[in-house]
Amino acid sequence: MNRYGRQAEKMWKQACPRRYAALEDPEAFFTDLGEQAMEMVLETETRIAGPDVPGEGYLGKVGRLNAARNQAEEIARAEILAPPETEEPDEEDEDPDDPRSNFLAWWNRQGMEDELD
Repeated sequence: MNRYGRQAEKMWKQACPRRYAALEDPEAFFTDLGEQAMEMVLETETRIAGPDVPGEGYLGKVGRLNAARNQAEEIARAEILAPPETEEPDEEDEDPDDPRSNFLAWWNRQGMEDELD
């Protein structure tokens, strides 16, 4: 598993532990996901970096290529690696009077929805 697969696995474990636990073969799943992300990064990085700029110095080129890599990795993280959605809390885990369990629902129950506008 490459570093992109490890990043995705970590994100899924934190954001969606039940979905992660439901995966039949997490190793194969995240290995494949990591390979897809690496392909996307390489293709996107090349497109973002563009051709060499005439007269561009060494440091300028390194900066341009590093920026392209960072942007490509961010795109891959958002489009491929991130879990589909965060899991909704179980109703039994949610305390309706505890604002930390679901702030907006608590806020609305307090009659303060108009305060947000």
